[in-house]
Amino acid sequence: MKKNFTVLKTLLLAICLASNAFGQITLQGKVTESSTGDPLAGISIQIRGKVTGTITDNQGKFNLNTTSNPPLTLMISSVGFQTQEINVTSGQTNLDIKMVEQVTLGEEVVVSASRVEESVMQSPVAIEKMTLRDMRDTPSANFYDGLNNLKGIDMATQGFLFKSINMRGFGSTGNPRTVQMIDGMDNQAPGLNFPLDNIIGIPELDVESVEVLPGAASALYGPNAVNGLILLNSKSPFLYQGLSASVKSGIMHEENRSKATTPFVDATIRYAKAFNNKIAFKTSVSFIRAQDWEATNYSNLNVGGNADPARGAGTALDYDGVNVYGDEIQTNINAVAQSLATAGSIPQGAVSLVPNTFVSRTGYLEKDLVDYKTKSFKANAAVHYRINEKMEAVAQVNYGYGTTVYTATGRYALRDFNLMQAKLELRGDNFTVRAYTTQERSGKSYLSGLAAVGMLSDFKPNNVWFGQYVGAFATARAAGTSEAESHLLARQTADANMPQPGSAAFTQLLDKYRNMPIGNGGGGFADKTNLYHAEGFYNFKNQIKVVEVLAGANFRQYQLRSAGTLFADQKEGRSGTIPINEWGAFVQAGKNLLSNHLKLTGSIRYDKNENFAGQFTPRVSAVTSFGDNHIRLSYQTGFRIPTTQNQYIDLRTPAGTLIGGLPEFDSRYGLSNGILRQNLSPQAILQVINSDPTIIEKATTYAKAVVTQQATAAITQAVTAQVTAAVNQAVAAGQIPNEPAAIQAAVTNGVNGALPGVLSSQLPGILAAQVPGLVPTLAQAYALEKLPKYKPRKLAPERIASYEIGYKGVIAKKLFIDAYYYVSQYKNLIGGAVIVVPTAAAAPGLPVESGIGVGNFNGYSRVVNTTETITTTGFALGLNYALPKGFNVGGNVANNELRNFEPSPEVQYSQFNTPKYRYNLSFGKRITSSSTFGFNVVYRYQQAFLWESSFILPTTTGVPIFSNTRVPAINNLDAQVSYKAAPIKSIIKVGATNLFGKSYIQAYGSPNIGSTYYVSITFDELLN
Repeated sequence: MKKNFTVLKTLLLAICLASNAFGQITLQGKVTESSTGDPLAGISIQIRGKVTGTITDNQGKFNLNTTSNPPLTLMISSVGFQTQEINVTSGQTNLDIKMVEQVTLGEEVVVSASRVEESVMQSPVAIEKMTLRDMRDTPSANFYDGLNNLKGIDMATQGFLFKSINMRGFGSTGNPRTVQMIDGMDNQAPGLNFPLDNIIGIPELDVESVEVLPGAASALYGPNAVNGLILLNSKSPFLYQGLSASVKSGIMHEENRSKATTPFVDATIRYAKAFNNKIAFKTSVSFIRAQDWEATNYSNLNVGGNADPARGAGTALDYDGVNVYGDEIQTNINAVAQSLATAGSIPQGAVSLVPNTFVSRTGYLEKDLVDYKTKSFKANAAVHYRINEKMEAVAQVNYGYGTTVYTATGRYALRDFNLMQAKLELRGDNFTVRAYTTQERSGKSYLSGLAAVGMLSDFKPNNVWFGQYVGAFATARAAGTSEAESHLLARQTADANMPQPGSAAFTQLLDKYRNMPIGNGGGGFADKTNLYHAEGFYNFKNQIKVVEVLAGANFRQYQLRSAGTLFADQKEGRSGTIPINEWGAFVQAGKNLLSNHLKLTGSIRYDKNENFAGQFTPRVSAVTSFGDNHIRLSYQTGFRIPTTQNQYIDLRTPAGTLIGGLPEFDSRYGLSNGILRQNLSPQAILQVINSDPTIIEKATTYAKAVVTQQATAAITQAVTAQVTAAVNQAVAAGQIPNEPAAIQAAVTNGVNGALPGVLSSQLPGILAAQVPGLVPTLAQAYALEKLPKYKPRKLAPERIASYEIGYKGVIAKKLFIDAYYYVSQYKNLIGGAVIVVPTAAAAPGLPVESGIGVGNFNGYSRVVNTTETITTTGFALGLNYALPKGFNVGGNVANNELRNFEPSPEVQYSQFNTPKYRYNLSFGKRITSSSTFGFNVVYRYQQAFLWESSFILPTTTGVPIFSNTRVPAINNLDAQVSYKAAPIKSIIKVGATNLFGKSYIQAYGSPNIGSTYYVSITFDELLN
């Protein structure tokens, strides 16, 4: 049997080899530049509808073996040249091909808009594409930064290497409403829940193109592509072979940094090789090192006073600096004084010297807590195998490792953070099947604010620090020192021996608490979350001819694993892992009508997450084409499933605890006993007092009882002292026996006889003098009890419906016009509600809610949906004009507006975080096959706008939110000059960003961005 099986295998192999050899023809030829006749290397030669193809060698020659019999069509393409289609007939095997430089705009082919290849002009939705030429021409320090020059693209910079792309509003520093994919793999960090941009992506030399779709893309790409989609496509090792390398170095300058001017270096190398056009491999590595931009915003989030983290004169007592951490810890010092008096640590009379106000601790600066020595290492490798002319298999691994700082609910110091993605894929001309995994490892990362809190508590526990502060303050006031000076003296006393940055004690504390897990009181988080994804798509073009039909399905599983530092993965009986399953499917149909002047496309998708109801997302579009003019109409829908953090986060921060929106958190933390933060405003409390007369009655009754108790004790003490003195005189005179029992009896009888009269004469006056002053404060305590309690609502996916009209056209083959207008409506917008849960009453006999007024509470930020429908509108216009001799001029303008946001009880602010207007202007000249010189100048303007996020919420209740969190307008000028050194097959570029030199921010609380000056040289052995 075994022998027969061996014979069978040999026979099958022979049949396969014979079938491959039978009818095989060889196409060969030469590709040259049309105007000079110079041979062109690296030109792609592909057979339409097949995966078979090759490239030209250094002499412009190619050989392509195929089993496809003529007639067939060859696709000839390369960056900077017009794509050609050549029909090969029977007997035609030696080809002479002349390439013409691409001048006409709008000839790019895109895939992302409909998941099938189509002209960018006929895309049914808005789309931007960055090609290899665009990457080479950008004056930005790297291609990813250059995306900010595309129409309608906003960027939030959190560091030299960390930038987040935002589109059409609701911007953030880690945007869960956009999806970024690399070669079909979702590039999100599954534990952090947003794309890691390009700090952990693919090396720049391996990027072939970037396609950006502003707007909803869920109908084809599934959950979370609500506001946009970014597709990064890497180079095929079949089409981009040989060795290439790049080195870029220069300086960064920003005045507010510890060292204003510092160097940076960025180096990349790539190698790819194909064997017999059957198997090919590639590998690339890049490394970047720099001294990062620094976050040095010291404005007081609690509003008022100087922006002085050193806490000198004129600084607010409850100062909470934006990039100062640990100063979120605050308490009511009068409540501390009362506790100290009760414990006998200070005299009862000293309590009245301490004002009823909140004081915060002295914090540490971010720049002293995080490592600004940013670095990024990226590597990828892939093997491609062409099984036959219609199928190609791919095995690919992408790995990234880096250190940086990013902004979320705090400033996270990512140390040795790494992400690995591995993919297996099988694709043909009409199908794709792929499976991949994303493995996230947080390394030694930590939350800088929590590290600061742990350091301060280690140096001096909060109760000790505030006790020393109050004691020193009361002593100073009793000595006649002014209140302002007494506060300064009190802080000096409490801060005595506080470890200072640069000292051994400080370094030791920092190392201790940034490495200590959050659950143990430190700032370290240990995220090892994994994602597993499988999907497939099939194009029925070979089975159905009357209409284009495409269908697909996917399955995804998250495995949340944070050792309890980020997620509730060690609660509810869990053993350290929370699995979440998602699945979905879609179908799309398209039809060309009216002699291809009209194309109608419709699609519908269904997705299900195990924690939420299933979601349908339809899309309908129409594109009319007349010559070079194209008008499109579309209705698009999208949704985003609450992120893994939205569902299961359980993270203590300096300002409170971040919790997920699932029911388990409502019961775990007793949220139904809490009060929404906005309901704790002075106006809300006053309204309750005015509407309920029983509150004043209760406050008056309690005040009388407290004053009576305190006054009676004081009067009793005074009467007892007087009687005791009289008794002692009587004993000395021999009127009372000098015996303890007799003396005690005399004192008791004297006090009992005198006290009622003294009380009746003094107590009414004391009550009249003191009770009115206590009633307002006590009324607030009773009003807190009457405020409405929080009622948790079930968390649901966020949805969007968007209507868009657009136009793309080329006039006289020189002027490219792209414009659109959209209206979007959001339902169940996901935001955050702050719930304050009291832990203890302010004093015995008062309602437990009264503790909120003196700091006896826990604050929780819960993920919630708004009940309101929110409308946004916007438009964009892009113009590009091709001038003679390779010069070009262009510009674009974009508008995004939030039309009708109304705060709901759950969501008090929109987090729209987007400028109303922004525009870019550019002028340049491209390097071509016949020219060696190029340049590009880009001017960018962005209007000022308000930034809203949980990171910059005030810590003092009652303070208006976001009253001082505006992002100023930005005016930037970037420029580069390039030279093609043909003898060494290299391009040398000298460039600068932010030539005006004025620092700016793109997100409030993130770092100041300065200027970058660089020189780069890029080598490509197939450079023409």
